[in-house]
Amino acid sequence: MTTSEFDGVEGHTTAKRRSDERLTPRLRSLEICTGAGGLALGLERAGFDPVLVLDNRRVVCETLRANRPEWDVREIDLVAFDPAEEQQVYDVDLLAGGLPRVKGAAAVNRTRGSDAELGLFKAAVELLYGVQPRALLLDNVPDIVTKESYAPLRDFVAGELHHLGYRHAWFVLNAADYGVPQDRAEGILVAFKGDGLERFRVPEPLLDPPMTVGMALGASMAGGGWGGAAAWAAQADRLAPTIVGGSWDRGGGDLGMTGSKRAWARMGVDGATIADAVPAPDFSWDPSRGREGMVCLTVDQVAVLQGFPDDWSIMGRKTARYRQVGNATPPPLAEALGLSIRAALLAQ
Repeated sequence: MTTSEFDGVEGHTTAKRRSDERLTPRLRSLEICTGAGGLALGLERAGFDPVLVLDNRRVVCETLRANRPEWDVREIDLVAFDPAEEQQVYDVDLLAGGLPRVKGAAAVNRTRGSDAELGLFKAAVELLYGVQPRALLLDNVPDIVTKESYAPLRDFVAGELHHLGYRHAWFVLNAADYGVPQDRAEGILVAFKGDGLERFRVPEPLLDPPMTVGMALGASMAGGGWGGAAAWAAQADRLAPTIVGGSWDRGGGDLGMTGSKRAWARMGVDGATIADAVPAPDFSWDPSRGREGMVCLTVDQVAVLQGFPDDWSIMGRKTARYRQVGNATPPPLAEALGLSIRAALLAQ
């Protein structure tokens, strides 16, 4: 089913989109591959409280505990998790995960050893056997929805969900349509037990003009006393290109592939590195001088472009912090999806 087949951020749009965090009734979720918590935060705003939060990286768990000490956060690999040992996850309202990005041509018969991301996707779907949630939400790359090379994975998902009595839909949403100042397409899988899918509606895009990079970061760029921040912000009058967190296994932080770096350069931003601090008062912004004349973004600024609130703390050293932020699901998009899923569940 595509979006057309259904019947029927922080910043200037947040107040219009954000739900009351006291929404009642509160629903229960199990969060897997939680990362920096973008998906979990958005779902919390939409009325879901996690009974358990899973991730396999220590620094990620430190981030989650720092921001939500009341959450039950466990450092565990998804494939090692046994619901029988944590029966509070049985029959939760929602199983949700922002899974590591499945890259390359997907072949459902490949092993986890040759493609860890694909193995985690399969493990997430198979987790439904033990948990039996009322609904499922998984977020990944848009290609997983649109490209023929991923058809074996989609077929695997369809078979497993049908066997368990779930109906499902794949679709692509762009976070920019929900108040995030970034051109960021996300591939979404939702599934419901019973007739929940018939009641689900893809969240409507906001009607506000999109927030630009300059609008989102102008104030922070002036935070170190740099007098050129307003001029820089005025010309940074477009969405950010898709931010890519990159692999945990190699390299430092940067803002993406060559095409993304070129897009950043057109806004006078050096996309090849992440700064420790915003520009100092004596910084001379002159992109004609190349990288040394461009501004660099900090991790906190990248977090703003991902839709994280200012009070969300990211733990670890700079590269680890950037990886967490860049790989996250933008919270405003997660909230919009969560509100739509919540409405479908409460209507059952």
